[in-house]
Amino acid sequence: MPPVTIPQALKLAIQHHEAGQLREAEGIYRQILTVDPNHAEVHHLLGVIAHQCERESEAVNWIRRALELGLVSASAWSNLGEAYRALGRFAEAIEAYRAALRHNPQFGAAYANLGLALRQNGQIGEAIEALRQGIHLLPDHLDAHRNLAACLAEQGRLDEANAHYRLVLRRRPDAADSWFDLGVVLTQQEKLDEAIAAYRRAIEIDPQFAQAHHNLGAALVDRGDWDAAMAALRQALALQSDYVEAHYNLGNALRGAGRLDEARAAYHRAIELRPDYMEAHNNLGNACKAQGRGDEALAAFRRAAECPGASAGVFSNLISLLHYLPGVGAHEIAEEHRRWNRRFSDPVTPSVRAHANDRNGGRRLRIGYVSPDLRDHTLGRNLLPLFRNRNHEDFEVICYSEVLHPDERTAEFRGLADQWREISRESDERVAEMIRQDEVDILVDLALHTAGNRLPVFAREPAPVQVSFAGYPGSAGVDAIRCRISDAYLEGGVEKNAGSWERVYLIDSFWCYDPCGMEVPVNALPAAETGRVTFASLNNYTKINEPLLKLWARVLAAVADSRLLLLSPPGSHRERVLEIMRAEGVREQRIEFVAEGPRREYLERYHRVDVMLDPFPYNGHTTSLDALWMGVPVVSRAGEAVVSRGGLSQLSNLGLRELVAFSEEEYVKIAAGLAGDVPRLAELRKTLRPRMEASVLMDGARFARGIENAFRAMWREWCEGEVRR
Repeated sequence: MPPVTIPQALKLAIQHHEAGQLREAEGIYRQILTVDPNHAEVHHLLGVIAHQCERESEAVNWIRRALELGLVSASAWSNLGEAYRALGRFAEAIEAYRAALRHNPQFGAAYANLGLALRQNGQIGEAIEALRQGIHLLPDHLDAHRNLAACLAEQGRLDEANAHYRLVLRRRPDAADSWFDLGVVLTQQEKLDEAIAAYRRAIEIDPQFAQAHHNLGAALVDRGDWDAAMAALRQALALQSDYVEAHYNLGNALRGAGRLDEARAAYHRAIELRPDYMEAHNNLGNACKAQGRGDEALAAFRRAAECPGASAGVFSNLISLLHYLPGVGAHEIAEEHRRWNRRFSDPVTPSVRAHANDRNGGRRLRIGYVSPDLRDHTLGRNLLPLFRNRNHEDFEVICYSEVLHPDERTAEFRGLADQWREISRESDERVAEMIRQDEVDILVDLALHTAGNRLPVFAREPAPVQVSFAGYPGSAGVDAIRCRISDAYLEGGVEKNAGSWERVYLIDSFWCYDPCGMEVPVNALPAAETGRVTFASLNNYTKINEPLLKLWARVLAAVADSRLLLLSPPGSHRERVLEIMRAEGVREQRIEFVAEGPRREYLERYHRVDVMLDPFPYNGHTTSLDALWMGVPVVSRAGEAVVSRGGLSQLSNLGLRELVAFSEEEYVKIAAGLAGDVPRLAELRKTLRPRMEASVLMDGARFARGIENAFRAMWREWCEGEVRR
């Protein structure tokens, strides 16, 4: 048989190569090199096989040698780029692809691969340009469309990304990964139903797609479909037991469903797998807080604040919690305010620009309200009287809404504002610039350190006058917010906001109550029918603590056969309450727990209550107003902190200051005395609602004028150069 020539051997090797018979092809290529060690194309093809076998360093060496031997080939440069990219050497990959394009400017695949390498190297703008060029040359290059969609999504160009993913799916309808990617974009577009459908389609195609199960669960959490979310997330964990984010989001689903013990366990598992998981520490803190586990919540928030990239929201959660904890003083809260400023105000202070607003003290003012709660929420209901009764002639209103799930109440707020801006998807820098461009005169923070606040926007001082109000009584502690609105009863405590520089503007009442059309009638006094008094606390359980439970045990001990109705999510903390009560000599049969429910059901629970017991140190606020509206008197204890004086403010404005105690002994005496005076309880039952209606607590016009007068006063002071740090 005649000897085989090199061209014949090369032809045979390429046939094996194209047939996927890599071992046979590689053997022949190597035999050729024993005869012709400098055969450049064979070096290149051996590099291609090495890349196909994931021997990337070897691939680089083979292809570079081919090029050194003088091979002139756009494909060789492109293949070198692929090997470099597989090694994560993106800069070298980019240079290789560009060399390929110098040899062949019409090489569409090289543009597509260049775009991918640029994206992986963080050069998103250049990646988009390269991918578009690749698609121009190869319109049917679906991977280029998919990578372009991913780049567009990274730039926030979600509509364009959506369109490219859908183009891919029209041509490749069974591509589970593209359905998944489309779901991610739809989630970012807040099109949850469509996102959920996309994730489900990905799972239909690939039931083992753990990440699709996880993202489906996370989207269901966002929609509040707790049971379906738990099922999806547990499936993700069945496929991948160490899936950290799935444990975290399972915790979120369980917390949303009120299963707080299980939620804490899920967060702990996520933290075991990723000790610096800031979000898991943070939400562990939220779960502990909801169970009244104040010390554990504080530890979790402090640990979250130590994690890399800890957000302003984590520090806000810590600050907010401190207001609830017994024994925490103003100086400790002020120190956390200072820490917040060092972390989030000081870095942006050098970029603060002077304001050119017209210093005319009497002109029409532009007021900007920033809030996550312009919705059916306790704060939203308290603000409606201000919006409904505002002075349109002297004040223009712009709302900067952080509301994630708008409702009918949001629509009402929107209708009452002159302009409306959605900011939930905007960065702090972008929102601050938006406010500057709107030429806002007075910017009002309506959240302080509650969830969803945008205090980092205020740190950038986009308006000349910045004021806090409504989120809770007291100070936001942000250097750039130099005014706040309060009332005289709240501000009468000995303990002021330590280190506070703010000017405080007083109105008649910090609150203005509006039942918002919820027609629930006042019933007859329950004690007159049952023969025993029922005390209650239907406040957020975060406000409940061990010293308070012991105080309530003393009240129950002082009133024979009385009962305590306590709003509490299910969980081990209920048994903790009973343990404390038993230790204080109160039988557990006298304690009844109820879970949260719809607003009407919540208001109807007051039909069973004779006397409300106000928590301490963080008094009830809107909850107390609900009780009074339902004819139920509130026994309150006032302290030195501003949040400890809500009951004093509300009851004083109703002419019922005698229901306010200033010590534990006085609290027990007032509660027991009121419980023993059934005729007075019956009279209060009949008269509290009309008394509220006739008071400043429901005078919306007076409330609005008071706030607007405060705005005018602080504006004039700024015009005269008086409002400054």
